[in-house]
Amino acid sequence: MYPYFKKKFIIPAVAAGFLFIGTSFKDDFFEIAKQIEIFTTLFKAVNTNYVDETNPGDLMDKAIKSMLGSLDPYTVYFNEQDVVNFKINNTGEYTGIGAMIARKKDRLIVREPYKNYPADKAGLKAGDEIIQIGDVLIADFKDDASQLLKGTKNTKITIKYLRQGKPYTTELVLDEVDIKSVPFFGKIDDKTGYIVLAHFSRKASAEVKSALEKLKADGAKQIVLDLRGNPGGLLNEAIDICNLFVPKNEVIVTTKSRIEKHNNTYKTQNEPIDTEIPLAILVNGRSASASEIVSGALQDLDRAVILGSRSFGKGLVQRSVDLTYGTQLKVTISRYYTPSGRCIQALDYAHKDKNGVAQKTDAKNFNAFKTRKGRTVYDGGGVLPDIELEETKMSPITNALLKNDGIFDYASSYYYKNPNLGDKIPVLTEADYTAFKQYLKTNKISFDTETEVALKNTLAAAKSEKIDETIAPEYQQLLNALEKSETTLLDKNQKEIKNLIQEELIKRYQYQEGLYQFYIKNNSEIKKAVTVLNNQAEYKTILKM
Repeated sequence: MYPYFKKKFIIPAVAAGFLFIGTSFKDDFFEIAKQIEIFTTLFKAVNTNYVDETNPGDLMDKAIKSMLGSLDPYTVYFNEQDVVNFKINNTGEYTGIGAMIARKKDRLIVREPYKNYPADKAGLKAGDEIIQIGDVLIADFKDDASQLLKGTKNTKITIKYLRQGKPYTTELVLDEVDIKSVPFFGKIDDKTGYIVLAHFSRKASAEVKSALEKLKADGAKQIVLDLRGNPGGLLNEAIDICNLFVPKNEVIVTTKSRIEKHNNTYKTQNEPIDTEIPLAILVNGRSASASEIVSGALQDLDRAVILGSRSFGKGLVQRSVDLTYGTQLKVTISRYYTPSGRCIQALDYAHKDKNGVAQKTDAKNFNAFKTRKGRTVYDGGGVLPDIELEETKMSPITNALLKNDGIFDYASSYYYKNPNLGDKIPVLTEADYTAFKQYLKTNKISFDTETEVALKNTLAAAKSEKIDETIAPEYQQLLNALEKSETTLLDKNQKEIKNLIQEELIKRYQYQEGLYQFYIKNNSEIKKAVTVLNNQAEYKTILKM
């Protein structure tokens, strides 16, 4: 999140403040100056004396990022190219190919082409591996290869790619890409509107407002706002989205810091669209940051019923600071607090374990707060929904399949074996699920669960100590038991996994829009939200109306 600040003429005040700073600051200033001098002399000595030629830019980039890595994951350094990417993420606009691209080790994979954008028009599909862009071989290119796919409008780029192991060539024509914060909205039934908010870019509140107004004009009497998987974004957009449903001058979030100027209270600034329309908000464990401001604030104000699973728990605020040579620092400056006074930060980065991992706040140490109408809510671990839904929680085996791309890769294989489904919704049979399990086994897709990783590390340690042959029979026995256990878990969580495979396949055949059309008719969490909205007695009881 990035709070917006009005420019103020504070130089005289800052200068005056320096006159009254005590010994503590002087000691800190001396220590900072001392460490900078040490680092400068070390950096020069390394670059001057190292046996091989060094790249000062790369060394500094790694040094800075390593230093910031000891703090929290949100305090980061942006080099010049990072700054360009950061601006794209916040505006949602850029000139490129219109596809989600991911680097997986030395491979560049198309994760999702957006409908009617250059990648889609050139015939690229999810699962394609780009191996060459122009004259550049991806395997030899260690920087951010996706930057090779950006440029001025109408630039033509020839790429080579692998599809299911076979080589192909195509030409892309770069075009302007506008990534919507609201990729979909529509009617679930005659009176229920549905709005998907995917991220909080600079147009998020305007897009939600437009969707809300159009749905109301089309007869919507109640709204489901879907924030599942939304990682957050701009703070002011979160405030403005709350403002659509609550009156002007309502406190939405407060930020608190050890630095006085970062202590702020943010209120709604505009007249609302509708303060009475029944509202249900869906969240899950990947709803974070600005998503938690919206859901947390509207929960505290008793304005919406929250459904799903506990949100991610990011209660930290970042601000961008411009540095020299077009670089930036995004630094955590404060914590945010919802209207009831709770901070929902889940991890304590000031206190890490011996492995450098931040610890979660223990539930027994959560503090209780009261909503406007006296409902009890808690801090310390994300937004806990008013109605928890088991189906929004994922099992460890499912998380492993998402992380290792087991579901994604199988969907690619299925798609090319069944190319003619068209607008039909793919339905996975028992035979398909059996084929999925066999696919995982044949392609040796590792689950990398904590147990599996620990077992592999044990064998690696045994090999280094030359005792692996001694424990080989026991290791194989444990490995077989683990594989059997994983097969059992695949069967136990079949419904959950089949749903995710089906959703991935729908995107392959019908793009993102098809998935949302499927959701409004079939998704169990959405159905539960509609049920709550339709039962006004239950809705009012939850909110103490």
